[in-house]
Amino acid sequence: MSDPLVSTSWLREHLIDSDVRIVDAAYRMPAMRPPTAAEEYAARHIPGAVFFDVDVIADRTSSLPHMLPKADQFARDVGGLGIGNDDLVVIYDRGDYMGAPRAWWMFGVFGHDRVKVLDGGLKKWIAESGAVESASVTPAPKTFQARLNDKRVRSLEDVRKNVEARAEQVIDARSRERYEGTAPEPWPGRRSGRIPGSLNVPFTDLIDPATGEMRRVSELQKIFSAAHADLARPIVTSCGSGVTAGVLSLALARLGVDSALYDGSWAEWGLPDGPPVATGKP
Repeated sequence: MSDPLVSTSWLREHLIDSDVRIVDAAYRMPAMRPPTAAEEYAARHIPGAVFFDVDVIADRTSSLPHMLPKADQFARDVGGLGIGNDDLVVIYDRGDYMGAPRAWWMFGVFGHDRVKVLDGGLKKWIAESGAVESASVTPAPKTFQARLNDKRVRSLEDVRKNVEARAEQVIDARSRERYEGTAPEPWPGRRSGRIPGSLNVPFTDLIDPATGEMRRVSELQKIFSAAHADLARPIVTSCGSGVTAGVLSLALARLGVDSALYDGSWAEWGLPDGPPVATGKP
C-alpha cells in the first residue's frame, strides 16, 4: 500500500478492522456560508469517524490561520481522538480535497506514516450508497507519540532565502488568477500576487471533475511537467493558508516525490509588510 490514497471499495472492506481509524478532516474557508465543517460532520459522517478540526489542532497562539501545532499538542489532540501510533488512519473530507490532504500531511510531519486519504471523499462514499451516521463518536483516548520531521515544513525565512538561492522549486496550489495577482485574496488584508520564481499547479487541476477522484499517476506527471516542475529536484508546496498545498504534496507523494510544505503560505507571505511579490504572467 505505497499509494497514499485508498478507494471507497477498500474502505468498505476494512471499515471495521481493529487497527483502522476513520477521520473526517473536512475544512471550509471562513467566508463560506454555513453549515460549518463541524456541523456537517455532526449531521452525517462515515460510521466511527472522528472529527479532525484543522483550526483546532493548530497553533492557536499564532495570528496566522491553522498553523502547525507543537508536537506535544498534536500528540495530545490526536490521542484524544482515539488514535495510537499503531493505527492505520484513513482521512476523508467532503470530496473537494479541502482538509484531508492537510491532515494527511500533518500526520506525516509528526512521524505517523500509516495514514491514507480516501479518494473521492464523503461525496463518492455516499454516491456509492456507503453507510453514514450522525451518532456522536467518543473513542477511548490513546497514547500517541509525535516527533516533528522539520524536513517536511518550510518557514517564511526558509522560503525568503530560497527566492535568492533557488535551491528548491516552490509550487503554488492557488488558482491561476490568484497566482498572477488578477484576483483578490480571500484572506483579508493580503496583497495579491505570488512568491517570486514560484510555479503554479492549481490543486483543482489534479482532481477529475467527473469522478471527484485524484487523476491517474500518468496524468499527474503530465500536469507537473506542463508547469515546468522538475520532479528530480526539491519541491516546496504553497497555497493560500497551507491547506490545498497538501493536495500538491499528496499528488507528489503518489509520484514518489517527498516534498515540503510552506506552512504560512500566502496568508503569511501576502501580509502588507511581507516579502516582495510578483504579479502578471510568469
